[in-house]
Amino acid sequence: MKHNMYHDAINWEQLRQEHPIGDDFVKFGKNSRDEIRAHQEKLFARCVARAWQIPFYQRLWGNAGLEAGDIKGLDTLSDLPMFDKSDIMESIDLNPPFGDFGGLEGTGNGRPPVIMHTTSGTTGNPQVLLFGAKSREVQNLMLGRLYQFQGLRPDDIVHSVYGHGMINGGHYVRESVTHWTNAIFMSAGTGVETRSARQVELMRDFGATVIVGFADYIKKLARVAAEQGIDPVKDLKIRMISGHLGREDKETLSQAWGGVDCFDWYGVGDTGIIAGEGPDRDGLYVMEDGQVVEVCDIDTGKPVADGEMGDIVCTCIHKDDVYPIIRFNTHDVTKVVKGKSSIGMNLTRIEGFLGRSDNMVKIRGINIFPQAMGPLLEADSSFAGDFICKAVRDDQGRDEFIVCAEVNGPRDAHTIARFKGILKKSIGIDCGIELAAPGELAALTQTEIRQKPIRLLDERFK
Repeated sequence: MKHNMYHDAINWEQLRQEHPIGDDFVKFGKNSRDEIRAHQEKLFARCVARAWQIPFYQRLWGNAGLEAGDIKGLDTLSDLPMFDKSDIMESIDLNPPFGDFGGLEGTGNGRPPVIMHTTSGTTGNPQVLLFGAKSREVQNLMLGRLYQFQGLRPDDIVHSVYGHGMINGGHYVRESVTHWTNAIFMSAGTGVETRSARQVELMRDFGATVIVGFADYIKKLARVAAEQGIDPVKDLKIRMISGHLGREDKETLSQAWGGVDCFDWYGVGDTGIIAGEGPDRDGLYVMEDGQVVEVCDIDTGKPVADGEMGDIVCTCIHKDDVYPIIRFNTHDVTKVVKGKSSIGMNLTRIEGFLGRSDNMVKIRGINIFPQAMGPLLEADSSFAGDFICKAVRDDQGRDEFIVCAEVNGPRDAHTIARFKGILKKSIGIDCGIELAAPGELAALTQTEIRQKPIRLLDERFK
């Protein structure tokens, strides 16, 4: 039996030409919009050709009345049907265990090399994730080059708190750093994999300079360090943090580690990195040599104007091997940043992760994104960083929205009134406020054991 080898499946020279890294990436980002679009069209055509070979797309597009040749380029992208996780899970149910979307049947030369992971199951049952060798290395490259763009140096020691196991995160980030940077990588993982106190000791003993991961747990590590008698500023040499921060986390996270530079980036398990902050930290630059992003109305699915909120719909123009991704609705909410880049980059910028449309709650006619409560709570200096929201229904059938927030200092009526005022001004309705001491909400948000903390408990239908 012939074994198709991972590294042999990649044309490394072509990969580097189509997806530049280092100074070449900056040059690409400063190309004209017409030049960027021409590059995208070439890659998109390959993705469409591959997708027509996949039963999933034959069914998805065939049901929409499309035939080969109907897709004329990116100008017709918005005419194609979207799909989301529910369609992938249906595919797996119909064709267990891998579904009919992954292209495992290959192209006549035996099964291509494949890397398999699953999602974390944050929004339901875990989903199978399949990556071909070429598309895996492109997404690794795109994240590795983003770290460099943000300021990662060859002499850095990177402490990662991304999880491992079946989920993609920790493995993907490790590959990105070790394959596409010269930094030393420490794969500590979550607090379950390496207890928090030990993680702090590892950072101290090995001289970690960069932390990557989810903001909530990185903030927790600063508290753990202080509890261990280790000053997170004087005793540890962290100079940069890069991860999934959210708008509410950056300032408090930076302060917890002595004012270090903090950078946000965004991606999902299926796609790898989609966008990330650069040195200007003015929006997240879309990796447009690998991704085409549409922001679409949550209800109608139609593209919205720049500056308006909507679902992130992603087409991965670098994935033309085992699993093409064309118009995948992430159900993560963002908006396009208007205006020009101060550093001359012509790549599209987005705000980053603003919440999930499938986690949105409607309270008395108002759409509320629980994740968006964090930036609002930051307006009060006593907010300690962690929070969770509850949607409840009283005996009269009236829906109420309660925000539970950790605060430093008094948890009295005056503090409650301040937070009530902040939220009423921003979202237009009275919210309940419950206050907790720092660390008390961890059992609900599950910061210690989950990469993505829980932000909503919908108790209306119990």
